Amino acid sequence: MAHHVLEMPTDEAAVRRLAAGDTVTLERTLYGIRDATLIAMFDRDRRTRFDLTGHAVLHTAPNVRKVPASAGHPAGYAPVCIGTTTSMRMERFTRPLMAREGVRIIIGKGGLGEATLAALRDLGGAYLAVIGGAAALETTWIEAIEDVDLDDLHPESLWRFRIKGFGPLLVGMDSSGNSLYERVGEAVAARRAAVLAKLGASG
Repeated sequence: MAHHVLEMPTDEAAVRRLAAGDTVTLERTLYGIRDATLIAMFDRDRRTRFDLTGHAVLHTAPNVRKVPASAGHPAGYAPVCIGTTTSMRMERFTRPLMAREGVRIIIGKGGLGEATLAALRDLGGAYLAVIGGAAALETTWIEAIEDVDLDDLHPESLWRFRIKGFGPLLVGMDSSGNSLYERVGEAVAARRAAVLAKLGASG
Protein backbone atom coordinates (compact mmCIF):
# COMPACT_ATOMS: atom_id res chain seq x y z
CA MET A 1 0.00 0.00 0.00
CA ALA A 2 1.19 3.51 -0.82
CA HIS A 3 0.86 6.90 0.83
CA HIS A 4 0.00 9.94 -1.31
CA VAL A 5 0.20 13.65 -0.54
CA LEU A 6 -2.15 15.72 -2.69
CA GLU A 7 -2.18 19.51 -2.87
CA MET A 8 -5.70 20.55 -3.70
CA PRO A 9 -7.10 21.00 -6.24
CA THR A 10 -5.82 17.91 -8.02
CA ASP A 11 -6.45 16.24 -11.36
CA GLU A 12 -8.03 13.03 -12.59
CA ALA A 13 -4.73 11.28 -13.24
CA ALA A 14 -3.57 11.77 -9.64
CA VAL A 15 -6.85 10.51 -8.22
CA ARG A 16 -6.87 7.46 -10.49
CA ARG A 17 -3.51 6.48 -9.01
CA LEU A 18 -5.15 6.03 -5.60
CA ALA A 19 -5.95 2.41 -4.74
CA ALA A 20 -8.25 1.04 -2.06
CA GLY A 21 -6.14 0.51 1.04
CA ASP A 22 -3.73 3.36 0.27
CA THR A 23 -3.53 6.39 2.55
CA VAL A 24 -3.75 10.06 1.58
CA THR A 25 -2.87 13.38 3.17
CA LEU A 26 -4.45 16.51 1.70
CA GLU A 27 -2.95 19.99 1.68
CA ARG A 28 -4.14 23.53 1.08
CA THR A 29 -7.94 23.54 0.56
CA LEU A 30 -10.93 21.43 1.59
CA TYR A 31 -14.68 22.10 1.31
CA GLY A 32 -17.26 21.12 3.93
CA ILE A 33 -20.69 20.01 2.72
CA ARG A 34 -23.71 18.12 4.07
CA ASP A 35 -27.31 17.05 3.37
CA ALA A 36 -28.97 20.46 3.32
CA THR A 37 -26.20 21.90 1.17
CA LEU A 38 -26.55 19.11 -1.37
CA ILE A 39 -30.35 19.25 -1.40
CA ALA A 40 -30.18 23.00 -2.06
CA MET A 41 -27.60 22.62 -4.81
CA PHE A 42 -29.14 19.73 -6.70
CA ASP A 43 -32.82 19.45 -5.77
CA ARG A 44 -33.37 23.22 -5.76
CA ASP A 45 -30.70 24.10 -8.34
CA ARG A 46 -28.89 26.62 -6.17
CA ARG A 47 -25.42 27.43 -7.46
CA THR A 48 -22.32 28.14 -5.46
CA ARG A 49 -19.85 30.89 -6.25
CA PHE A 50 -17.04 28.46 -5.35
CA ASP A 51 -15.17 26.61 -8.08
CA LEU A 52 -15.07 23.01 -6.80
CA THR A 53 -13.21 21.62 -9.82
CA GLY A 54 -10.57 19.11 -8.73
CA HIS A 55 -11.36 19.56 -5.06
CA ALA A 56 -12.26 17.33 -2.13
CA VAL A 57 -15.43 17.70 -0.07
CA LEU A 58 -15.86 16.61 3.54
CA HIS A 59 -19.23 15.42 4.83
CA THR A 60 -19.60 17.75 7.82
CA ALA A 61 -21.75 20.36 9.54
CA PRO A 62 -19.06 21.95 11.68
CA ASN A 63 -19.36 23.41 15.13
CA VAL A 64 -18.06 26.96 14.70
CA ARG A 65 -18.28 30.29 16.51
CA LYS A 66 -18.84 33.71 15.03
CA VAL A 67 -15.88 36.06 15.48
CA PRO A 68 -14.82 39.39 14.00
CA ALA A 69 -13.34 38.94 10.55
CA SER A 70 -9.54 39.13 10.65
CA ALA A 71 -6.46 37.77 8.90
CA GLY A 72 -6.73 34.66 11.07
CA HIS A 73 -10.50 34.34 10.61
CA PRO A 74 -11.22 35.75 7.12
CA ALA A 75 -14.78 34.40 6.97
CA GLY A 76 -15.69 35.63 10.45
CA TYR A 77 -15.90 32.09 11.82
CA ALA A 78 -13.52 30.15 14.05
CA PRO A 79 -13.52 26.33 14.02
CA VAL A 80 -14.57 24.72 17.32
CA CYS A 81 -15.05 21.10 16.27
CA ILE A 82 -15.11 19.96 12.67
CA GLY A 83 -16.08 16.31 12.60
CA THR A 84 -17.16 13.98 9.84
CA THR A 85 -20.70 12.70 9.45
CA THR A 86 -22.00 9.41 8.05
CA SER A 87 -21.95 9.45 4.26
CA MET A 88 -24.53 6.91 3.12
CA ARG A 89 -27.55 9.20 3.18
CA MET A 90 -25.74 11.44 0.64
CA GLU A 91 -25.20 8.61 -1.85
CA ARG A 92 -27.43 10.07 -4.56
CA PHE A 93 -25.38 13.25 -4.77
CA THR A 94 -21.99 11.74 -5.66
CA ARG A 95 -22.44 11.70 -9.43
CA PRO A 96 -23.97 15.21 -9.63
CA LEU A 97 -21.16 16.58 -7.44
CA MET A 98 -18.58 15.11 -9.76
CA ALA A 99 -20.32 15.72 -13.09
CA ARG A 100 -21.63 19.25 -12.51
CA GLU A 101 -19.21 20.67 -9.96
CA GLY A 102 -16.02 18.77 -10.85
CA VAL A 103 -15.42 17.32 -7.37
CA ARG A 104 -12.73 14.60 -7.35
CA ILE A 105 -12.65 13.32 -3.77
CA ILE A 106 -15.33 12.71 -1.15
CA ILE A 107 -14.36 12.30 2.51
CA GLY A 108 -16.69 10.76 5.04
CA LYS A 109 -17.28 7.83 7.33
CA GLY A 110 -19.13 4.57 6.85
CA GLY A 111 -18.66 4.32 3.10
CA LEU A 112 -20.99 4.74 0.14
CA GLY A 113 -22.73 2.32 -2.21
CA GLU A 114 -22.81 0.98 -5.75
CA ALA A 115 -23.98 4.23 -7.36
CA THR A 116 -20.98 6.04 -5.91
CA LEU A 117 -18.59 3.27 -6.93
CA ALA A 118 -19.86 3.57 -10.51
CA ALA A 119 -19.47 7.36 -10.49
CA LEU A 120 -15.92 7.14 -9.12
CA ARG A 121 -15.04 4.67 -11.86
CA ASP A 122 -16.72 6.60 -14.69
CA LEU A 123 -15.57 10.10 -13.74
CA GLY A 124 -12.30 9.45 -11.90
CA GLY A 125 -12.79 9.93 -8.18
CA ALA A 126 -12.11 8.41 -4.77
CA TYR A 127 -13.80 8.09 -1.39
CA LEU A 128 -11.52 8.66 1.59
CA ALA A 129 -12.51 7.39 5.03
CA VAL A 130 -12.15 9.06 8.40
CA ILE A 131 -12.35 6.96 11.55
CA GLY A 132 -15.40 7.82 13.62
CA GLY A 133 -14.70 9.78 16.80
CA ALA A 134 -11.70 11.63 15.38
CA ALA A 135 -13.32 15.08 15.24
CA ALA A 136 -10.92 16.67 17.73
CA LEU A 137 -7.95 15.46 15.71
CA GLU A 138 -9.49 16.54 12.40
CA THR A 139 -10.02 20.04 13.76
CA THR A 140 -6.27 20.38 14.37
CA TRP A 141 -5.71 19.81 10.64
CA ILE A 142 -7.76 22.89 9.76
CA GLU A 143 -5.86 26.18 9.91
CA ALA A 144 -8.77 28.50 9.17
CA ILE A 145 -12.25 28.86 7.73
CA GLU A 146 -11.38 30.89 4.65
CA ASP A 147 -14.86 31.48 3.22
CA VAL A 148 -18.46 30.34 3.38
CA ASP A 149 -21.30 30.20 0.83
CA LEU A 150 -25.01 29.32 1.12
CA ASP A 151 -24.75 30.47 4.72
CA ASP A 152 -28.51 30.70 5.20
CA LEU A 153 -28.24 26.90 5.61
CA HIS A 154 -25.93 27.28 8.63
CA PRO A 155 -24.32 25.08 9.91
CA GLU A 156 -24.89 23.07 6.70
CA SER A 157 -23.37 25.88 4.69
CA LEU A 158 -20.71 25.31 2.06
CA TRP A 159 -17.44 25.89 3.90
CA ARG A 160 -13.96 26.50 2.51
CA PHE A 161 -11.24 25.40 4.91
CA ARG A 162 -7.53 26.08 4.72
CA ILE A 163 -5.87 22.83 5.74
CA LYS A 164 -2.41 21.54 6.59
CA GLY A 165 -1.59 17.84 6.82
CA PHE A 166 -5.21 16.68 6.63
CA GLY A 167 -4.69 12.98 7.13
CA PRO A 168 -3.68 10.29 6.76
CA LEU A 169 -7.04 9.23 5.36
CA LEU A 170 -7.81 5.72 4.09
CA VAL A 171 -8.82 5.15 0.47
CA GLY A 172 -12.05 3.23 1.02
CA MET A 173 -13.27 3.29 -2.60
CA ASP A 174 -11.22 3.90 -5.73
CA SER A 175 -11.73 4.62 -9.42
CA SER A 176 -11.02 1.01 -10.42
CA GLY A 177 -14.21 -0.28 -8.80
CA ASN A 178 -12.60 -1.47 -5.56
CA SER A 179 -14.35 -0.93 -2.23
CA LEU A 180 -13.03 -1.89 1.20
CA TYR A 181 -16.63 -1.84 2.39
CA GLU A 182 -17.59 -4.55 -0.09
CA ARG A 183 -14.60 -6.65 0.97
CA VAL A 184 -15.54 -6.35 4.62
CA GLY A 185 -19.16 -7.22 3.82
CA GLU A 186 -18.11 -10.31 1.90
CA ALA A 187 -15.77 -11.41 4.70
CA VAL A 188 -18.49 -10.95 7.31
CA ALA A 189 -20.99 -12.91 5.20
CA ALA A 190 -18.51 -15.75 4.77
CA ARG A 191 -17.76 -15.91 8.50
CA ARG A 192 -21.46 -15.85 9.34
CA ALA A 193 -22.12 -18.71 6.94
CA ALA A 194 -19.26 -20.71 8.47
CA VAL A 195 -20.58 -20.19 12.01
CA LEU A 196 -24.12 -21.15 11.00
CA ALA A 197 -22.85 -24.26 9.24
CA LYS A 198 -20.87 -25.26 12.31
CA LEU A 199 -24.01 -24.85 14.42
CA GLY A 200 -26.07 -26.83 11.94
CA ALA A 201 -28.31 -23.82 11.34
CA SER A 202 -29.32 -22.06 8.16
CA GLY A 203 -29.16 -18.36 7.38
